[in-house]
Amino acid sequence: MIREEASEKRVPKTIASAADLVIVGGGLTGTCAAITAARAGMKVTLIQDRPVLGGNCSSEVRLWILGATSHMGNNNRWAREGGVIDEIMLENIYRNPDGNPLIFDTVLLEKVVEENNITLLLNTAVYDLDKDVETETITAVHAFCSQNSTKYSVTAPLFCDASGDGIIGFLSGAAFRMGAESAEEFGEKFAPDKAYGELLGHSMYFYSKDIGRPVKFIPPSYALQDITEIPRYKTFNPKDFGCRLWWLEYGGRLDTVHDTEKIKWELWKVVYGAWNYIKNSGEFPDSENMTLEWVGTIPGKRESRRFEGDYLLKQQDIVEQKHFHDTVGFGGWSLDLHPADGVYSDQSGCNQWHSKGVYSIPYRCFYSKNINNLFIAGRIISATHVAFASTRVMATSAMGGQSVAIAAALAKKYNCSPREVGEKYLDELQLELWRAGQYLPQTEIADPENLVESAVEISASSSLKLKGLPGAEHWAVIGHSVAQMLPVHGKMPSVTVWVEALADTELRVELRKSSKVFNHTPDVTLETKTFNLNAGKQEIRLDWSSFFDEAGYAFVSFIKNENIKIQYSEKRVTGLLTVFNATNPAVSNYGKQEPTEDLGVDTFEFWCPQRRPEGRNLAFSLSEPIALFEPENLRKHHNRPISGPNAWVADFTDDEPVVNIRWEAPVTISKIDICFDTDFDHPMENVIYVHPETVMPFCVKDIEICNDKNEIIGKITDNHLSRRTIYFDKPAQTQFLKIKVINPNPQVPASLFQIRCY
Repeated sequence: MIREEASEKRVPKTIASAADLVIVGGGLTGTCAAITAARAGMKVTLIQDRPVLGGNCSSEVRLWILGATSHMGNNNRWAREGGVIDEIMLENIYRNPDGNPLIFDTVLLEKVVEENNITLLLNTAVYDLDKDVETETITAVHAFCSQNSTKYSVTAPLFCDASGDGIIGFLSGAAFRMGAESAEEFGEKFAPDKAYGELLGHSMYFYSKDIGRPVKFIPPSYALQDITEIPRYKTFNPKDFGCRLWWLEYGGRLDTVHDTEKIKWELWKVVYGAWNYIKNSGEFPDSENMTLEWVGTIPGKRESRRFEGDYLLKQQDIVEQKHFHDTVGFGGWSLDLHPADGVYSDQSGCNQWHSKGVYSIPYRCFYSKNINNLFIAGRIISATHVAFASTRVMATSAMGGQSVAIAAALAKKYNCSPREVGEKYLDELQLELWRAGQYLPQTEIADPENLVESAVEISASSSLKLKGLPGAEHWAVIGHSVAQMLPVHGKMPSVTVWVEALADTELRVELRKSSKVFNHTPDVTLETKTFNLNAGKQEIRLDWSSFFDEAGYAFVSFIKNENIKIQYSEKRVTGLLTVFNATNPAVSNYGKQEPTEDLGVDTFEFWCPQRRPEGRNLAFSLSEPIALFEPENLRKHHNRPISGPNAWVADFTDDEPVVNIRWEAPVTISKIDICFDTDFDHPMENVIYVHPETVMPFCVKDIEICNDKNEIIGKITDNHLSRRTIYFDKPAQTQFLKIKVINPNPQVPASLFQIRCY
């Protein structure tokens, strides 16, 4: 028994600790940062004020994770974010293709608790910090856990604010902005006026299900009594649930930090009022057997504070795809602003404008300009309100968290500040990000420690000489214009396809390319051909005169004609895609982006792929084979297709593909990194969507590595990830590596992006 005499005041139990890096905020950004830093050898304390990790993507909010891929609704091909966020998404789709948010919670928690260098404090809220005023340096943070009534005081030389509202930045005195800049301040033509509003609001979702028998609903007294007060009430659909209801938004006219509880109650009023309307208005008879299964208890936040770094990303940087010398990540979501009045606005729920491709984010956006040891990550990075409208999404934010973590590891290594990492050790930062699987647009990477760079020969049992793809039984009407993307460098080969005219008609075909070779927006038309077709099946040969001085993608584009069917193939190849000039209203894709001149964004068409099991390549044959799938690609510094496939691809007939790497003299190898094709074009949304596979069809499953004595020195089995590393307890000495590759999918030839030896 414990008994204490009364006293005037007691203090809670207090635990004091120290770390190399304290990360405040366990959303997706903070989680990816913590895992990355821990793997880099840092002692990390991750402080999260909720019972689970993930923030807006956790089971408490249930927003899908998206970034540059934008639901496959833009022209950003092979643009899924790499590194730890990619690892998480692949693991989730492997275990959880049906998108159960509770299972996703376990994926995040497992990734963190498996790292011995992470101390995880859940249900723990930071409320104060210590700061050396003379040096503008944070020395400790103080937090309280409501579940164990314990106070934590954690000291560290480095801190990262990934808290969403920027609690550490705010308490420390870091410079920040809140609300929209005027159009005049940075010349941003998309900057909103006060009538539209300066802040994005919060959202709250609900889940419903059919239980097979009638169920009634009596709304709580606080439910909105007349849902027709909401201008968008006519858009309610009883089959919509979860974050498909992203437009249930409110709060942009309030203080989105301090009025969050007030905003939450208004959203509860709206949610329960909406369900009452669905169940009891008589407008939705098919809702009779439906019940309300789940309603969020905390709102998903979009915007509050944004902290100032040494650079403020702006609209023009995104639209123009500006090159930065200190690029450490990329974005690709649209410039996506919402009216501040949310559901009470009579305007569209969002206002989205896309760029022609992905854009770079500089390192200078990821640390405070006036607090010397504070990294900033997530939606609070240094960006204007308009640029934030794109950078705020979770996959982009998570990638930034990884960039911050590697920068923190270098700051520890060299005992320097976040700013000094960018000034003195930028090349090393970019190299380590690249090694970790990040894509850095328009950035050249050198890796002198990679022994494969110095190999005298890289050969393979075969490499694909793409002469065409065989036809299958699948023929489809050209209901939307469709283009076969082909990697080309040099003379464009003739292309033969097979069509069926359902009536006498005219076929129009255009050869297009992108105005920037690293983009995939077919905005330049090189040649146009027309054919008068008689009804029936026929072969069409397309002879082109165009020459591609730089490696890039050709778009052989068949213009919409519902009187013509075209033949498809069941074969899929790394770096090959068909894209369609269709629509995806979920991301404001109506086939063509046509802004008014006063918005400062480009006019162009959208050509997007279809999700598997659709999205087949066309059947075609070529006059000259495309030989851009050679094993020499394994030396390239890209882990995805960009202006070419950047991959070694085996021939379709090679049942036992092998890659051989030979050096002039024996080398000593401690580890081998291998980069696989896990289809960086697939968004892998973690909730709502049901995915057709648990392992991407291009992904090599098994690897066996032999030395120059034909001894097996390393294996990878049952792979489903983009990057795997084989570590050797005792370094291997060999002049030769033989890498046997097993890919069980008969429709997809084996492929690899990179092999790196250290």
